[in-house]
Amino acid sequence: MRAVHVAGAAVHPFGKHPGLTAADLGQRAVRELLGRTGVTPDAVDAGFGGSTYGGSLLAQRVLQHAGVSGPPVFTVENACASGASAVHLGWQAVASGAADVVIAFGAENLSSFGGGTLPLTTNDIEIEQGMVMPAAYAMRAQRYLHDFGASVGDLTAVSVKNRRNGALNPRAHFRREVSEADVAASRPVADPLRLLHCCPNSDGAAAVLLCTAEAARDLGTPSVRMRASVVRSGTFHTGYRDMTWPDITERTAWAAYDLAGLSPGDLDVVELHDAFSIAELLHSEALGIAERGKAHQAVRNGEFERGGRVAVSPSGGLMSRGHPVGATGVTQICEAYWQLTGQAGDLQVPGASVALTHVTGGGIFGVDNGACSVHILTSD
Repeated sequence: MRAVHVAGAAVHPFGKHPGLTAADLGQRAVRELLGRTGVTPDAVDAGFGGSTYGGSLLAQRVLQHAGVSGPPVFTVENACASGASAVHLGWQAVASGAADVVIAFGAENLSSFGGGTLPLTTNDIEIEQGMVMPAAYAMRAQRYLHDFGASVGDLTAVSVKNRRNGALNPRAHFRREVSEADVAASRPVADPLRLLHCCPNSDGAAAVLLCTAEAARDLGTPSVRMRASVVRSGTFHTGYRDMTWPDITERTAWAAYDLAGLSPGDLDVVELHDAFSIAELLHSEALGIAERGKAHQAVRNGEFERGGRVAVSPSGGLMSRGHPVGATGVTQICEAYWQLTGQAGDLQVPGASVALTHVTGGGIFGVDNGACSVHILTSD
């Protein structure tokens, strides 16, 4: 397998963009990527676009309008892991020798749904009985608080940290710090979660350029190496589920560590799927950056701050940056790229050289999640 590099990144700022379709947002991100890297459309060997609600042939519509016409193009749907899965397929294409230069992007417009919880897959027994993601994460939170002696205040500490980080991110949906009192005063959603324990539904897009080491040198743009790209699906079973342990995250992460030849202790930056505040606690433990049942203590002790042991969601995460489903995983990789190339500005983690991105999603019967993707990037 050939080494795969990320040699460019672009994000259309997240927020509410009701006048723009997912294709519009994707085109803007891809055009910005081409402009930043200087890559001409005819130099692109393949394209991959991820979206959950963007419609049929989204990748083809986006890339053709950006001038990329003719090469193999694939539209990917994999729930919240759609964009990260598109990156994974692009990584495979470069690593295998099928392509030298690839564009991978994610795009989503959720304003079209108006508000409320996002519609989930049909023909699923739990969803037909009323399961929605805030309820699922509320159950996980209740069990975690019960089993490990954490408090609602510990959930709130995650929200406060990530909103503080996001206040410095020009690409974030929400750019305002919140206090513990603000979180406590926000309206209830699903006990024990309140509104400010939850990420917003957002519109946005992001794109990355994946290429060989030789192509990266020829471009002359800053580049980082993608040491691992792994996607896994949930393991089906109908018995007891441990609501405090995301098995899919553990399996995906350790496959990525093995592929990269690294361990959790090597990480400087982690952008994880904090769709709800409890998710940071659950996934950080499954990723191995906190002991089981002690992630809430790590947050309280400042271990996940930008200047702490490992910076978790220094971009603000989904809690602040927003969650335009298909775009989230690609945006995480953009944020990691900027961290490792020293271009993160006010968000910069000092000395960052190893970053991990993690996204998971898709609530279906019999598995903890439908899909999970983990990427590990290094500055060399």
